[in-house]
Amino acid sequence: MFSEISVPSRTIMTPGPVEAHPVALRAMSASILGQFDPAFLQIMDEVKEMIKIPFGTKNEQAFAVDGTSRSGLEAALIALIEPGDKVLIPVYGRFAYLLGEICERAKAEIHYLEKEWDAPFEQETVIEEIKKVQPKIVAMVHGETANGQMQSMEKIGQHCKENDIFFVVDMVATYGGVPLEVDAWGVDIAIAGTQKCVSVPSGLSLITYNDRVEKVLTSRYQKELGLSKDIRNKNHISSNYLDLSQLQRYWSEERINHHTEATSMIYGLHEGLRMMIKEGMENVYARHAQNDQAIVAGIKAMGLGFYGDLATKMPTVTPIMIPEGIAGEQVRALMLDEFGVEIASSFGALQGKVWRIGNMGYSSRKSNVLHVLSALEGALNYYGADIAKGEAVKAALTIYKK
Repeated sequence: MFSEISVPSRTIMTPGPVEAHPVALRAMSASILGQFDPAFLQIMDEVKEMIKIPFGTKNEQAFAVDGTSRSGLEAALIALIEPGDKVLIPVYGRFAYLLGEICERAKAEIHYLEKEWDAPFEQETVIEEIKKVQPKIVAMVHGETANGQMQSMEKIGQHCKENDIFFVVDMVATYGGVPLEVDAWGVDIAIAGTQKCVSVPSGLSLITYNDRVEKVLTSRYQKELGLSKDIRNKNHISSNYLDLSQLQRYWSEERINHHTEATSMIYGLHEGLRMMIKEGMENVYARHAQNDQAIVAGIKAMGLGFYGDLATKMPTVTPIMIPEGIAGEQVRALMLDEFGVEIASSFGALQGKVWRIGNMGYSSRKSNVLHVLSALEGALNYYGADIAKGEAVKAALTIYKK
């Protein structure tokens, strides 16, 4: 016989997933409602409006796509791409290549602008490449979790807007952790997820887009055959499940029967967003910034180095250089097994060289920061690393006591 699962308690300080907010978890245990129950439709309508606030947008369209953040990225890109379309993807970390992978499968003509992962691009560099390539779409990552770097983009967005180029931005790692200005930055489609700063389990992607995108979706709309044989479109979007032209109508007053909604996830999303808005977005950003300062101060006091440019590091991820002669995975395992604390490694050329401490959502708490610094110092001390002992927590407390 199988036993009931026993889930250990962890302090999760990775760049996602993060600890879910208890209020969101309680909401997810509520009774299931039918997806067209008026009580549930009201919850959906409130979610639509709340999604817009951390995005910094007044777009009419904002809703959730069932699936992890990757589902929203794919839905956004395939909504715009037709075979042969040029897409420019500036790469300063791992997840820009994911955008390229999606575009490749949509049969786009992809142009990569690549650089070292230690910093984001100068905006002028990207604009010059846009002028050379003349793409239909520019797809970028706002905050790269692989290296903790964050891209400025208001000039890029303005250039795209002035030249009728679609600007698609992955905001998964920054949504709810740093101020976003989708409208002011000229972003046509922005994508986020539940499993990071929203403090809800992984399973939904959040998306918003403007009227320019909506016109494209209207031109590509095809109603599902089982609902109507009349609305057919030779230029329909390639996926049924991730078809934004249908999903938009599912989330609107039309309420077409597209799929069975993940009602419990929507409950959790509602409460995750509500708790952020209740705290006040400026207070949310200030909390993330202060905890980031404490993490950075503690790592510096320990004598460890950072990967990349601290001036462009995002507050939600801190990349730390693994000391010479220290086995990074042994340290991570000891922290998890003995302290109950999880941090992350990195990807590609940074794997085995960099640890990443996340500072996101409900996990972004003073108690967690002090715990992760204590655990990291203890594990490094156990394995004989040359660090300054007893200084990390003291340095973090100095930040908190200001």
